[in-house]
Amino acid sequence: MSATPTPGTTSAAAPGPAPGRARHVLAVLVLIPAVVALALWAFAWPAARTAPRDLPIAVAGAPAAVAGLEHQLERKEGAFEVHRYDDEAAARAAIEDRDVYGAIVATERGPRLLTASAASPVVAQMLKETASAQAPKGAPVQVEDVVAAPPGDPRGAALGASVLPMALAGVAAGAVVTLLGLRGVRAACALVGAAALVGVVAAALTHSWLGALTGDWWTEAGVLALSTLAVSATVAGLAAVLGRAGIALGALTVVLIGNPFSGVASAPELLPEPAGAIGQWLPPGAGGTLLRSVSFFDGAAASRPAWTLAVWAGVGLVLVLVGGAVRGRRAG
Repeated sequence: MSATPTPGTTSAAAPGPAPGRARHVLAVLVLIPAVVALALWAFAWPAARTAPRDLPIAVAGAPAAVAGLEHQLERKEGAFEVHRYDDEAAARAAIEDRDVYGAIVATERGPRLLTASAASPVVAQMLKETASAQAPKGAPVQVEDVVAAPPGDPRGAALGASVLPMALAGVAAGAVVTLLGLRGVRAACALVGAAALVGVVAAALTHSWLGALTGDWWTEAGVLALSTLAVSATVAGLAAVLGRAGIALGALTVVLIGNPFSGVASAPELLPEPAGAIGQWLPPGAGGTLLRSVSFFDGAAASRPAWTLAVWAGVGLVLVLVGGAVRGRRAG
């Protein structure tokens, strides 16, 4: 005969939810909205607050003639950083050296505007509107594009759109090297080799096919490779020190912060502070600035972004080598 359970007792305990699974569900419920909020803040905030902030612009001509122009520009507090030059030639040289985005030259026939759409088509259009507003009523403003954007990409759309794919290529390379278990010298060699190939492929597409770049082909390929290596080495280096969590940290920093803060699609000075400044110290922003310099301005103002990328790449590779050595000793 089977025993009859007494009232108030059960024959077997009812299974309850595993504590580990409950924590996983809670993590999903917390992390996903947090990541979405971070992405919306990083991408939507700069786009909604686009405006000139200490945008370098020049005025040139006789002191008496440019005094009024300078005063009108400075009335917009915080919008422009006005530089005064004696004549048009000096202002033109400042544009070509990437010291300013454009210049308003006072002439006998009225104001003359010098722009550089290769530096930023958005800024060039903004300066046209500003110069027209400053000119006497009914007086036309002569406009000359000193460093024009390439015919294949007159609005800079292709260059701006290339930032995210290059960042994703770097993240993917760093993640693959980590997940394949490569360590130390082998991992460093794989990262450098992959970055070099990415640079060649990217230059072939952006320069040879799309015509978005017009500088020296191999120099552009080197910049694209260095930009990729700065990201991939950082991701792999963080993973070598922190484990797989380093991949997520590197990807979030580069994609969700570095990409929208890069200012490549407009200009760093058009982003809300301190987003523009932060973006120039991260690989996407530094890479975009360096690519513009070598492609359109014969390398002018290329030192700082080049060193920024070199530091990211160098530190990342050092972390890869150190992390590989530490793991090797632990395994031994």
